[in-house]
Amino acid sequence: MSVGQALQKAREWDLDLVEVAPNSDPPVCRVLDYGKLRYLSAKKDRESRKGQKGTELREVRFRPNIGSHDLQAKTRKVRELINEGSKVKLTVRFRGREAAHNELGLSVLKRVADELKDEVRLEKAPSMEGRALSMILLPSAQKGERAEKKVEATANAEAQNS
Repeated sequence: MSVGQALQKAREWDLDLVEVAPNSDPPVCRVLDYGKLRYLSAKKDRESRKGQKGTELREVRFRPNIGSHDLQAKTRKVRELINEGSKVKLTVRFRGREAAHNELGLSVLKRVADELKDEVRLEKAPSMEGRALSMILLPSAQKGERAEKKVEATANAEAQNS
């Protein structure tokens, strides 16, 4: 039917004329309540987003002259965040004349990364951002996946031995 007839029918029924498939030939339109259509599509979008898990970027800050116990405590915190599945940004903040000694901050980041090398992988190498040196770590393969790989490897080894 023509556009004029469709608009007249929509007004009679107190509904809206909505173009459903604009790319088809001829374009397809429907007579329906546009407010209800928007509500249903928004509801569907919310439902689809609910199932997704966003990885969040968490930040742990260090100082270049951090004490060994403080470093261990912050490393434990980084390990917790990684085990939760978050990305972790390690930042060494320099104040005053400390900025002249980037190697101190680099050694702090290297010590943390070495301690966590089995659990993380490097996303962004250490780089200066203003007066801060930072790097980003990602969780490596999830623990469940690692356990499955170990089970598969032992099963394959046993199959080859027998």
